Amino acid sequence: MSLDMDMSEFHGIFFEETSEHLACLETLLVGLDRGQPDPEVMNAIFRAAHSIKGSASTFGFPDMAAVTHDLETLLDKARKGELVLTEEIVDITLEARDVLLAQLDHHQGAAAVAQSVVDSLCARVRALASGTTSVVAEAAAAVEVVDVEKPKAAVKVIESSSIRVSVEKVDQLINLVGELVITQSMLALTEQSPLNDGSADAERLLERLQQLERNTRELQETVMSIRMLPVSAVFNRFPRLVRDLAGKLDKQIELRTFGESTELDRGVIEKITDPLTHLIRNSVDHGIELSDERVAAGKPAKGILTLSAYHQGGSVVIKIQDDGKGFDRDRILAKARERKIPLSDTPTDQEIWNLIFAPGFSTADTVTDVSGRGVGMDVVRRNIENLGGRVDLQSAPGVGTTITIRLPLTLAIMDGMSVGIGEQNYIVPLTAIIESMRPLPKDLKSLVGHDGSKGRLVLVRGEYLPLVALHEVFNIEPKSAEPEKGILIIVDTESGRAALFVDELLGQRQVVIKSLESNYRKVPGISAATIMGDGSVSMILDVSEAVRLGRRHGVAAVAMAQAV
Repeated sequence: MSLDMDMSEFHGIFFEETSEHLACLETLLVGLDRGQPDPEVMNAIFRAAHSIKGSASTFGFPDMAAVTHDLETLLDKARKGELVLTEEIVDITLEARDVLLAQLDHHQGAAAVAQSVVDSLCARVRALASGTTSVVAEAAAAVEVVDVEKPKAAVKVIESSSIRVSVEKVDQLINLVGELVITQSMLALTEQSPLNDGSADAERLLERLQQLERNTRELQETVMSIRMLPVSAVFNRFPRLVRDLAGKLDKQIELRTFGESTELDRGVIEKITDPLTHLIRNSVDHGIELSDERVAAGKPAKGILTLSAYHQGGSVVIKIQDDGKGFDRDRILAKARERKIPLSDTPTDQEIWNLIFAPGFSTADTVTDVSGRGVGMDVVRRNIENLGGRVDLQSAPGVGTTITIRLPLTLAIMDGMSVGIGEQNYIVPLTAIIESMRPLPKDLKSLVGHDGSKGRLVLVRGEYLPLVALHEVFNIEPKSAEPEKGILIIVDTESGRAALFVDELLGQRQVVIKSLESNYRKVPGISAATIMGDGSVSMILDVSEAVRLGRRHGVAAVAMAQAV
């Protein structure tokens, strides 16, 4: 065996395993009891650094090996009790973890970490290990420290193209494919031997078709499970985030997480990370008060931020709850009127909370590096809706705020309602639908704006909603242009509720999502397509965009709905 073998083929494994070690290092450090550190946890922290050092040396990454060499010495003394575990040791280990992560990103195409940052860090780690704290301060002051997150900001994130799969799942997949082949062979024999008119032959064919259906369903579920990851992949990064932000803002906050084993499609997990991060930052910055304010209000000095996930029906629900001050209704209302956002004279709490999602809306007096630029919540809602999910807010002054996110289990398959518009079929995502109804003529109103634009409203449970005729949006000849002869689907969008007018409901279906852009082109008002059981293609509605397009046909309805 040649000793000059090319190690580059193992780099992918190194990148993946090192990312896992760094994530483990952060999780263990943030949850460590400073007063009475668990020896097993201290050993695990040391082993993570030791493993990174060994792998970095083996696979040819000397920059990372140098950092972990000094870090390993510090952690070894801390675990043996030769050094008292202090907040400073934890902080510098977390800082080293960030530098190592930036170095890892650099080896995958990101910008290099400034050598001055690495030199400063290593000098301070060595000084702490030697017990000379004054040297630590001098080392920190001698070299300008650059935030290691800045180089990554300008670089496109490189997503991992591989998934670790357990042997059991692979074995199950192979077994199911074998069952599918057997069933296919049975059906082929049926084709070669024409059926008689006897009921026994027909029953045999039906039995084999049912077997094929079972095999297909089990195969689909197994393949989908391979892409599933626990939400802990996202949740694990938040203890560090909350710890750092709370320290920066001089707040006492405890993060509690529940349901970390709840599984989501890998694609959903990748895309939900940024929205969740923004919501967590908002809760820490705006939601939970300073300790003095909490004590004055009769609350414990330490605020509680709860992050939970659980399955409900065919969806995953993620909740972010804080016991902070809640939303200031009057303040939000004043900001909305200052920005001339149309509102009814007596808006409900829910209408006011939804103003938070208006583009650029913010009640912060000053802009900080934590939040307050007013460029986030509208993007959060749009990103979640692009995943086929929805987000809701509930808040009580002095009690706290709850943000509920409902997401599909996977981006490959979704539940939808098949609707008929003329001779065409469309799929409306089930997550956007509140209810469906046939309107009464007395509940419909036609309006004309000052500019001559026309619009229609429908009265639903005491509230006038804009009526969007989908046959007008997609330029289709309907079976009837009169809403009272069709069906209205009440949907919830980022701009509020609306009523979609269709000819008929064809039933609820689980559909396989096919990208329209990669196979054809982007179509306004359509998010994707699917192939139906009869081989025909149905378009999947982008509900928010379809409502916006429909409102262009009825501009008057938008303004009048607010005034009625």
